[in-house]
Amino acid sequence: MRPRLALLIGLGASALLAGCGDETARASRPQPKPAELAVSVLQSDAGAPDKKVLSRGRISTKSGDILILEPDGSVSEMQLDSAAGRDAFAVTEADLLALNANLDLDLSGMPNLGPVKKRTPTAQEKALADFAARTQPMRLNLPKSFEAEPKDFLGARITGLANSRKGADSLVEVSANLRGGVDADTAFAYATCALASWAESKGTPYARHIRTLSDKRDGKMIVGSVFTLSEKKPMGLTVMTTKETLQECKARGIPAA
Repeated sequence: MRPRLALLIGLGASALLAGCGDETARASRPQPKPAELAVSVLQSDAGAPDKKVLSRGRISTKSGDILILEPDGSVSEMQLDSAAGRDAFAVTEADLLALNANLDLDLSGMPNLGPVKKRTPTAQEKALADFAARTQPMRLNLPKSFEAEPKDFLGARITGLANSRKGADSLVEVSANLRGGVDADTAFAYATCALASWAESKGTPYARHIRTLSDKRDGKMIVGSVFTLSEKKPMGLTVMTTKETLQECKARGIPAA
């Protein structure tokens, strides 16, 4: 019984080693070749012999056929081991110099491979353009009969806010103090003028209003207005331009501090 058991164990071990050998052999075998290889072909232009045209092509690894995509969209087929096939892959020193120029991204001598359709705006670009056309400058919402009272304006402070968005515009909050009983439009105009003066001192040309909160404290009106500041004109229905806003503040008698 024991010799038979030993024989079975030996046979099992041999089968296991044989399986390992098969796995090793399969891992060491080369990968199967692809059915086709993509190539670039530099060939002469029939209309201008001195002019070279860079075309795309495919070589069949099974039949040796070359399929070349011509500039006009047609496909030329030829045998790799033919006169035309050898000519397609014959590269002169001038050809190499031309190819080097292409690799250096100097495309001034690149031939016209076909008519290029004029690019039309995408739906998103059209929507953004339509929205930008609706943008209006921010104006102080004050009646024509408005007359500023210097005692109504009790000081303003600008504070930078943290913004977690990388590359986003700067966020600031204007805290303005006004005498009790001042209406909301006058309070917001004061906050806007204070921001415009501060933005001009920082060299920032544009701002956009985000939100405004108001409260009453110790007989005073407290206004907190948040704005974004940007170097380029931002998207929005109303955009504040620093210089224009300061001119309007001066004309309406609203202090900018």
